[in-house]
Amino acid sequence: MILFTYRICSVSELKKKKKGRNRKKREEMKGKKRKMKERKKKGEDLVKLCIAMIDTGKAFCVANKQFMNGIRDLAQYSSNDAVVETSLTKFSDSLQEMINFHTILFDQTQRSIKAQLQNFVKEDLRKFKDAKKQFEKVSEEKENALVKNAQVQRNKQHEVEEATNILTATRKCFRHIALDYVLQINVLQSKRRSEILKSMLSFMYAHLAFFHQGYDLFSELGPYMKDLGAQLDRLVVDAAKEKREMEQKHSTIQQKDFSSDDSKLEYNVDAANGIVMEGYLFKRASNAFKTWNRRWFSIQNNQLVYQKKFKDNPTVVVEDLRLCTVKHCEDIERRFCFEVVSPTKSCMLQADSEKLRQAWIKAVQTSIATAYREKGDESEKLDKKSSPSTGSLDSGTESKDKLLKGESALQRVQCIPGNASCCDCGLADPRWASINLGITLCIECSGIHRSLGVHFSKVRSLTLDTWEPELLKLMCELGNDVINRVYEANVEKMGVKKPQPGQRQEKEAYIRAKYVERKFVDKYSISSSPPEQEKKIVSKSSEEKRLSISKLGPSEQVRAFPQSSVKSNDSGIQQSSDDGRESLPSTVSTNSLYEPEGERQDSSVFLDSKHLNPGLQLYRASYEKNLPKMAEALAHGADVNWANSEENKATPLIQAVLGGSLVTCEFLLQNGANVNQRDVQGRGPLHHATVLGHTG
Repeated sequence: MILFTYRICSVSELKKKKKGRNRKKREEMKGKKRKMKERKKKGEDLVKLCIAMIDTGKAFCVANKQFMNGIRDLAQYSSNDAVVETSLTKFSDSLQEMINFHTILFDQTQRSIKAQLQNFVKEDLRKFKDAKKQFEKVSEEKENALVKNAQVQRNKQHEVEEATNILTATRKCFRHIALDYVLQINVLQSKRRSEILKSMLSFMYAHLAFFHQGYDLFSELGPYMKDLGAQLDRLVVDAAKEKREMEQKHSTIQQKDFSSDDSKLEYNVDAANGIVMEGYLFKRASNAFKTWNRRWFSIQNNQLVYQKKFKDNPTVVVEDLRLCTVKHCEDIERRFCFEVVSPTKSCMLQADSEKLRQAWIKAVQTSIATAYREKGDESEKLDKKSSPSTGSLDSGTESKDKLLKGESALQRVQCIPGNASCCDCGLADPRWASINLGITLCIECSGIHRSLGVHFSKVRSLTLDTWEPELLKLMCELGNDVINRVYEANVEKMGVKKPQPGQRQEKEAYIRAKYVERKFVDKYSISSSPPEQEKKIVSKSSEEKRLSISKLGPSEQVRAFPQSSVKSNDSGIQQSSDDGRESLPSTVSTNSLYEPEGERQDSSVFLDSKHLNPGLQLYRASYEKNLPKMAEALAHGADVNWANSEENKATPLIQAVLGGSLVTCEFLLQNGANVNQRDVQGRGPLHHATVLGHTG
C-alpha cells in the first residue's frame, strides 16, 4: 500500500515538473518570439535610416559638386590674379577628390548596411515567419484534436479510437513542427548576430578607408596651404598698409580746396588703354541755332571723339590729329572756349574752367606731336619703299624683318656695342633703357635716372614695355659706347672712377654729375665762333643764291627746286615728277629750305662740328640724320628748339622732316622738341611733312 502511494506521488510530481518545464518553454518561446518581432522592427527601421542617409549623402555630393564648379568659375574669373587662380584651382581639385571619396563611402555603405540587412530582413525573417505560421497552425490543430478527444463518449469505441489516432498524429506533427520552429529561431538569432556584426565591420572599414584617403590627400596639400597662409599674412599686412595710405590720401584730399571742381587736369600720352585724356566738354552744334551741348570727349587712337551717352558708339570729330591744330577763342561771349581746326572743318569746344581748357589744349598739342609715331604701319610703309642705296631708317644694317620674326627688344638693343652692360656702372645684362639718351641701364641705375626727371632721362623697360619700331631704331643708332664717348670724354683725365654695381650713393653722385652737370663732357670751343663766321660758314647769302638761280634757264630753275628734291633717304619716300602734284612757287623763290640737296652741300662744304655752336651743330646733324652728332650737340647744351635765322628760322625738327628720317624726328621729340614751333613762313614740321608727302 505504501509502495503504491509512493508511485502515485512520484507520477504526480513528474507530471507537475513536466508541466512546469512546458510552461517555462512556452514562456521562453513567447519571449523569443516577442524579441524576434522587435528585432525585425529595429532591423527594418535601420534599413530605412540607412537608405535615407545614403540618399542624403548623394544629394550632398551633388550639391558639393555644384559648389566646386562655382569655385572653378571664380578661379577662371580671377585669371589676372595668379595667386587666387592657382589656389582656388588647387583647392577645388582637392575637394573634388574628397567628393569622390564620399561617393565611394556611400556606395560601400549601401552594400554593407543596406544590402546585407535588407537581405536578412527580407529572406531570413521571411523563413521565420513561414515557420511561425506552420507552428501556429499545428498548435491550433493539436488543440482541436485534444478538444475532440475529450468529447468522445466511452460507449462509442469506434469514435474513441479515431479521436485517439488523430490526437497521436497531431502530437507527432506538432512536435516535428515545433522542433523546426525552435531550430529556425535559434538559427535566425545566431545569424542575426553575425550579419549585424559583419555589416557594421564593413561599414567601419569603409570609413577607415575614407578618412585615410582624406588624410593622405591633405597631407600632400599641407605644405602648399602653409605657404599660402604665409602669403595671406603678407597680403593682410600690405592691405593694412595700403589702407593707411589711402586714409592719409583721403584726409589730404579732404583738406584741399575743390572750389574750382576741376575733375581731371592731367593727360597721359602713353596710356595703356590708348585714351590720352577724357572728360566733359560743351560742343557748339553746326546747325543754324549754334546750340551748345555737353558731351563726353576723349582723345584716343590719334582721333578726337565724343559720346552722347556712355553706351553710344563714339562720334569722330577729327579723323587724324596730325592734320589739325588747336587755338584759344577769345572773340566769343562764352568763357573757356577753344577751337580744334582740321583741313575740312572746325569744332568749337568749351571747358568748365580755365585750367581744364589749358589742359585740353595741351593734351591736343601733345597728341598732335606724337600722333605720327602711334601707328606702326607708317614705318612699315616707309621700310617697304626705301631704296637699296638709302636705307638708314633700318638703323644701319638691321631691318624690320627681325622684329617681325619675333626678335625681342632686349635682344635687338643688347646686340649694339656696349649695350650688353649698364652704361653707368657696367653691370651685365641690363634690362632698362633711357630712350632720349639711347643707353641701356641696370635696374638700380634706372631708378636713379627716374629721379632726375623726364627732362634729363626717360626710362623704359626692355622687357615689360611695348617698343615702337622708331624707338628700337633710335636705340640701335646710338648705344652705350657712342654716348659714353661724349658724356665720359674727360673721365680719365679728371681721374674719376666709375661706380661699381651696388654702390648706390656713388652711382647717384656719378650719374648726376654725368648727365645733369655734364662735368665729363669735353669742353672744346664749340661755341667760340663769332656770329659773322657762323653766317659765313653756314650758307651763302640770299643774294648769291638768287644770282646763281637767275643764271639758269626757266626749265632749269624749276628743276633746281623740285618739290620732291628733298627725299626721305631712310624712309623710302621718293616722289616722281609726274605724280600730278602742283609745284609751290613760293617755295622756289623764298624758302631756302627746299633748295636742291647739291646746293645744300655746296653751302656747307666747310662745315666742321668743332667750329659750330651746339644749336647749329644739332641743326645740321638733324638734316644729315647723324644721331651721334645730335647727341653730342645736346650734351654741349644745344637748344633742341634752336631756330636758324639764316634759313627762315627753321628748327632741327623741321630739318629732320626735310631729311626724311623718322628716327631723327623721334630722337628730337624724345628730347623735348616742340612740334608746334614754326618758321618765318608760319610752317611747322607737320606742314613741311605734308608738303613733302611724308604723311604715311
